[in-house]
Amino acid sequence: MDTDVTEPDRTPLDRTPTDRPDRSERTEAGSGTASAFGSVGVVGAGAMGAGIAQVAARAGHAVTLVDAVPGAAERAVEGVGAALRRLVDKGRLGADEADAVLMRITPAGSLDALPECGLVIEAVPEDLDLKRRIFADLADLQPATTVLATNTSSIDIDAIADEVAEPERVLGLHFFNPPPVMALVEVVHGTRTARAFVEHATMLMRAWGKTPVRCSSTPGFIVNRVARPFYGEAQRIVESGVADPATVDWILRERGGFPMGPFELTDFIGQDVNLAVGTSVWEQTGHDERYAPTQLQRELVSRGRLGRKSGAGVYDYADGAAVGAEPDLDLAARLVGGPVETDPLARTLAMLVNEAVDLVARGEASVEDVDTAMRLGTRYPRGPVEWGREIGFDVVARQLTELDAAFPGGRYRPSPALTDGSLG
Repeated sequence: MDTDVTEPDRTPLDRTPTDRPDRSERTEAGSGTASAFGSVGVVGAGAMGAGIAQVAARAGHAVTLVDAVPGAAERAVEGVGAALRRLVDKGRLGADEADAVLMRITPAGSLDALPECGLVIEAVPEDLDLKRRIFADLADLQPATTVLATNTSSIDIDAIADEVAEPERVLGLHFFNPPPVMALVEVVHGTRTARAFVEHATMLMRAWGKTPVRCSSTPGFIVNRVARPFYGEAQRIVESGVADPATVDWILRERGGFPMGPFELTDFIGQDVNLAVGTSVWEQTGHDERYAPTQLQRELVSRGRLGRKSGAGVYDYADGAAVGAEPDLDLAARLVGGPVETDPLARTLAMLVNEAVDLVARGEASVEDVDTAMRLGTRYPRGPVEWGREIGFDVVARQLTELDAAFPGGRYRPSPALTDGSLG
């Protein structure tokens, strides 16, 4: 559509669900890659599901977006249309292409409405029983060749596939929010997932313009597991009275190069959301002390101080900005470079490196995939294994030994991979 000519009263971007073209018209708009793979189903029309549907449709697939809540899928498609219009207004997408993308998405109210798909991605809330029911139904409704993927951020893939007759086709495709913007996708395999399906899904994510990383179904996968110390160490430092949140945030941001400090980031994410993910990892690891939630964060959530969305978290907010969050720069100068137990930066980096090399040593992901995941998924300035090489794995091991002596209990146990030479 040329913006210099008179436009009709309504364009395809303005269509309501009742006047969408039929499926054959939408399929013809797909790319060769998309037509070779077939239709895509997305189950769950929340922010993640709608975003994934948009990504798949932009890649050329005919997409059916399903939600059991009446009207939810239709509203999500309208939201995708609004998002596409914003891209057109910013000059990032042609109007004709935006029209074609939207025409490829069909809203539906039940799994029965899904056509035969090459891929179905579930993006419903993090409820294992709900996911199990959906996957059992999908296995009955879809051909045995359909890849069944979950967008879960932390639930075990084998547990989700427990009632699927062909568990070898169940895997995780963990997109990051917002899916149309974030490049990273964790491709997660369970113990029963077939290698061919993992390879297939990995290639498809590349065709969608994403950067896939592969890992086994370890608690939290790569990003949500390796990132736990970034939050946990900061909270423990503040709990012990070593420093205030604003000073810790300043140190991690200004001296460490992280895009946000741990307290401003958890306020942005939502203290309740961050606590839930951390608690899930802790429970799935048998209450390993490395992942134990802090009393500081539990109290924030119990008091309703959830962060920006509630107007108060670690910080109070007015007009979208934190109030009174001034760091103590003199204190920061004394802490950084001092003993590791009171140095927020050294302590956090040691734990991030330890977590990453331990994951690699267990064979759950490669060094390259771990570093890529943390750079893209959390915008860390370096991958943690790369950081470990820069600091020196022997230095990290010594720092952790000092922390373990200062705070016994197992949280700071060094990974054997730091000193056994396996990482080169």
